[in-house]
Amino acid sequence: MNTLPSNIQIIVANEEHVIFAEDICKEIEESAKARGTGIAKRDPEYIKDKMRQGKAVIALDGEQFVGFCYVEWWANKSFVANSGLIVSPDYRKYGLATKIKEKAFELSRLRYPNAKLFGLTTSMAVMKINKQLGYEAVNFEKLTDDDNFWKGCSSCVNYDILTATNRKHCMCTGMLFDPNKQK
Repeated sequence: MNTLPSNIQIIVANEEHVIFAEDICKEIEESAKARGTGIAKRDPEYIKDKMRQGKAVIALDGEQFVGFCYVEWWANKSFVANSGLIVSPDYRKYGLATKIKEKAFELSRLRYPNAKLFGLTTSMAVMKINKQLGYEAVNFEKLTDDDNFWKGCSSCVNYDILTATNRKHCMCTGMLFDPNKQK
């Protein structure tokens, strides 16, 4: 792995970063296509809302977006997901995804200290990062039962697998960080 350029800033996004929402959505979609994996599509307005609410992390190289992740709560704030993790292709292999995920994890724990953090991923790299943060691979039954979360999977190419198994299995791996197990 190469050394992360020192000029990269990883910060909590805000109103001034909404100009990057279209680029972020495009990068998420292109990355999913390139990897041939399922990923829920994001709407630029949704991403902008996350930024305005201080529920997103953005990585910048000067005035250029190079990475992103956002925080969303489910089931009355008892479950929190760090979603939409993306790093621009030219900035991969520097450990930037790890740094972004660490910042999103920190933000999630600060804003929702008692919530279980969870995620779905097909990426071995993300699974490794999550494991380093204390997540464990779990059956989907351990994740939120909030229908609104699962509706977010409907734009994924593998949605038919998820629905055919009554949300028990898919191509993704479910991962969970339980703060009660960490105490």
